[in-house]
Amino acid sequence: MTVSDHDLASRLAGDAGRQLLALRARCDEPATLRDSGDRLSHEFLVAELARLRPDDAVLSEEGADDPARLTASRVCSIDPVDGTREYSEPGRTDWAVHVALWERGELTAGAVALPAEDRVLSTADPVVGSARAPREPLRLLVSRSRPPEFVQQLAERLGAELVPLGSAGAKAAVVISGAADAYVHSGGQYEWDSAAPVAVARAAGLHTSRIDGSSLRYNQAHPSLPDILICTAGLASTLLATISSVLRSASPA
Repeated sequence: MTVSDHDLASRLAGDAGRQLLALRARCDEPATLRDSGDRLSHEFLVAELARLRPDDAVLSEEGADDPARLTASRVCSIDPVDGTREYSEPGRTDWAVHVALWERGELTAGAVALPAEDRVLSTADPVVGSARAPREPLRLLVSRSRPPEFVQQLAERLGAELVPLGSAGAKAAVVISGAADAYVHSGGQYEWDSAAPVAVARAAGLHTSRIDGSSLRYNQAHPSLPDILICTAGLASTLLATISSVLRSASPA
C-alpha cells in the first residue's frame, strides 16, 4: 500500500524525533549532542527518503546542496533538528524536526514534529485555525536568540505581548495550535527552517508570507528566506501594515 506524502512526512518527522529523544537520554554533553543529533536525524531522513521516495530530490540543512534539485519536479526539504541549541539544553521542548515536500512550484505536504512534547503537526491532519478571534493583548512569537530589531516597536504599536521561543517550528506550532496570534521573524532563515511550518500553517488556514507581504518561494537557487510572517488570516493586513510602518520609520531619511 502506497503511503501518502502527508502521512509519510508525519511518520518520518515523528520517527526521527524519537531517535533524537533516545540520543538525548544517553548523552548530556551539549556540543556532542548538537553534532550527533544533527547527523543522526539527517542520515535517518535521507536514507528513508531514498528508500521510499527514490525519485525525489532532497534539500537538507545538514547536506550538500545538489543543484539537480532546481530541475526536479519534487523536492523534499528537511531540517533534521530545528533548534539545535534548544535540543542540547536539558529540559527544553522548543525544538523540532521538519519534513516538507515541494512539488512543481508549491508546498504540498509537510510535518513539524515536536518530539519533547510528543506531538506531530502535519498536513495529514491539519488544525483549523483561520477563524480564531485575536486575543487581547496579541501574543507575538519571536526568536529567543535573534529577535528582530524592529519587533519591540511593533509590539508597542500593537499593544502586543512578545513571547520568545526557540526553533522556528516550535514557534509556528504555537500559532497553529491557537496559543498565540502570530510569528514574526526577520534577520536570517533558510528554506528548511520554514518549509514544513508553512505547509502545516497553510493547511490550517493561516496566513503565511514574507514580512513585506510577498510570497514565500521555495526551491530557489539560493535557499535563503530571511524573514517570515505566520498569523491568523484576519490579522494579516493589520500586521503587515504595522510592520511596514515600523520599518519605514526606522529607515534613514
